[in-house]
Amino acid sequence: MLFSRRLMLGLAMAGSMAGALALPAHAGEGPTEIDLFFPVPVDGKLARDMGTLIKEFNDGHPDIKATAVYTGSYDDTLIKTRASIKAGKPPAAVIMSANFLLDMQIENELTNLDPLIKADGSTKEQFLGQFFPALSGNAVINRSVYGVPFQNSTPLLYINADKAKEAGLDPNKPPQTWAELTDWAKKLTKREGDKVTQWGIAIPCAYDYCGWMMETLTMTNGGRYYNEEFGGEVYYDTPSMLGALTWWSDLVSKHKVHPPGATPGPAVSTSFISGNAAMMMLSTGSLTYVRENAKFNYKVAFIPRNVRNAVPIGGASLIIPAGVEADKQKAAWTLIKWMTSPEKSAWWSRATGYFAPNMAAYKTPDMVDFLNKNPDAKIAVEQLDVAKPWFATYKTVPVRKNLEDEVMLVLNGKKQPKEALVAAQKAADETLKPYNAETSLKLP
Repeated sequence: MLFSRRLMLGLAMAGSMAGALALPAHAGEGPTEIDLFFPVPVDGKLARDMGTLIKEFNDGHPDIKATAVYTGSYDDTLIKTRASIKAGKPPAAVIMSANFLLDMQIENELTNLDPLIKADGSTKEQFLGQFFPALSGNAVINRSVYGVPFQNSTPLLYINADKAKEAGLDPNKPPQTWAELTDWAKKLTKREGDKVTQWGIAIPCAYDYCGWMMETLTMTNGGRYYNEEFGGEVYYDTPSMLGALTWWSDLVSKHKVHPPGATPGPAVSTSFISGNAAMMMLSTGSLTYVRENAKFNYKVAFIPRNVRNAVPIGGASLIIPAGVEADKQKAAWTLIKWMTSPEKSAWWSRATGYFAPNMAAYKTPDMVDFLNKNPDAKIAVEQLDVAKPWFATYKTVPVRKNLEDEVMLVLNGKKQPKEALVAAQKAADETLKPYNAETSLKLP
């Protein structure tokens, strides 16, 4: 009997040891470590703000250690994320340009978030109901949730109010149409002989920004940049886009109120802050920069229309790439929900200028107080009533660059708008050809 008891005790201890050995390797070794890819350079205010946010999360979640990895531009972040997925070492979460999600889903590079939402006892409708409806178009693919809105934007018209008053214009009654904006730009442009000392308006055109601006102008001209229901079609060679590009080109070459050439976004904001440009079209994500650096009174307004009021959504969503381990996936989901909560969404909006995608953020006491003191932050939210999804196709970046390359040639005076758009459409159709061959042109 003594032998039997010892045998049973030994077996029990062995079983206990085996069970311990069967636990995950990280068990008892500290918090679950996850990386968050964040699309900014290493230095700068945004990086510091993200550092503050991540530190607060880690302090409040001792079982998780999140690290923000700064990955450059949106395009750079997509490249680095895809490389990490292929290497079998994806980050647990990524702040990804909202219009890249469709292309990533087509390539099986995203985690479907529906199971995580369901595990929380919620539904897709309840979960998405937290966010402004205009954001769903870039978050839902084939009726499933693949992204959670985090830092979102619309383009705005920024006006140097002091210079407007000097020119006899009322900044409290901003231009509402292209005709009015053209007139304002003429009155705000200053010259000394052949030299322009103050441009009436500046609109950014560099990779990524240029495509967004073309979608903005095309939409306000009554058009569509792409087929919102199918990733294989874009509408570059159309009357609405031709009118949009022609008007932009006319600001440069005909009216001479816009600087020639393709100007990156940071150069446009610098020009506005320095007084070299009296108006600019730029993201609401630049609002905090303008608020903190402008030495003059300024106003922000809706993007003027030619045919209709409309703007595209911009900015980024939080995603979980494909191939993330279960424990890291769970930790990433905790981080994502925390970052997009009303309080943190409101904090990030106040810090950066992006609007808060979580509607309840605007009911938090700090946000109510902030908006009372900074009514300019309300414009982007009010503009959401006419906001549409950001262009999203198969191979979004190459298809976008097919257009941007041609637009840059027009703004540099090397091509006419019609010629450029015909070339852009031809190049985009060729880029989209493989996808169409496997979808819309694959017949029974």
